[in-house]
Amino acid sequence: MLLSYRCLVSVIRMSEAQALEAKERLIQRLKGRGYLKTSAVERAIRAVPREEFVLPEARKEAYRDTPLSIGLGQTISAPHMCVIMCEDLNLMHGHKLLEVGAGSGYHAALCAELVAEKDKPDPGHVYTIEIVKGLIEYARKNLERTGYAKHVTLIHSDGGVGLPEHAPFDRILVAAAAPKVPPPLIEQLAPEGLMLIPVGSRGFFQELMMVQKDANGNVTMRRWGGVAFVPLTGKHGH
Repeated sequence: MLLSYRCLVSVIRMSEAQALEAKERLIQRLKGRGYLKTSAVERAIRAVPREEFVLPEARKEAYRDTPLSIGLGQTISAPHMCVIMCEDLNLMHGHKLLEVGAGSGYHAALCAELVAEKDKPDPGHVYTIEIVKGLIEYARKNLERTGYAKHVTLIHSDGGVGLPEHAPFDRILVAAAAPKVPPPLIEQLAPEGLMLIPVGSRGFFQELMMVQKDANGNVTMRRWGGVAFVPLTGKHGH
């Protein structure tokens, strides 16, 4: 029995070591391809255990740079896409962020690492909305287990209408493709705020759009490149 226990401990440790090695390979690949640019986002990627936000049968695939199914027709985004959105939104400590499409909670955890850095005063907060009811408890358990629930508020609602009761938001991150940018999200973006949102058809090719609001409330939109996201549903979705 003692031998079996020692073998079990060895397997667990080996699994953790393999996860760290796979994460390091991923980080170097993201750097090499020019996606991972700042020390802040690298710190967040290192800190958040992606294997805790995927289905048990996909844990060995957690650090592949690919989307993975989380059930119910939904996916966790590929790491490079999470990095692109975190880098381009220029997330900083103290920001209040709205995420549309909580999924498994992974991207919200990455954002929490950036807007609510440990041991710094006046942390920011992440509000994340998920319309698929079956994912709410899954994401909540993942965030609680990994210690991010303190800085992430998870809400079951229609993300396209936003959260006017908590607006304005310094940053808005939309992880589902809309036919056009939902007007409520533009309204809830703070002056000098940024929003990234995929816009296009239900098919798996859309355009990532950067929405910027200046100090006077004027809005500009720029195309940020082709992406592939699940469709946004609800009032302003497909």
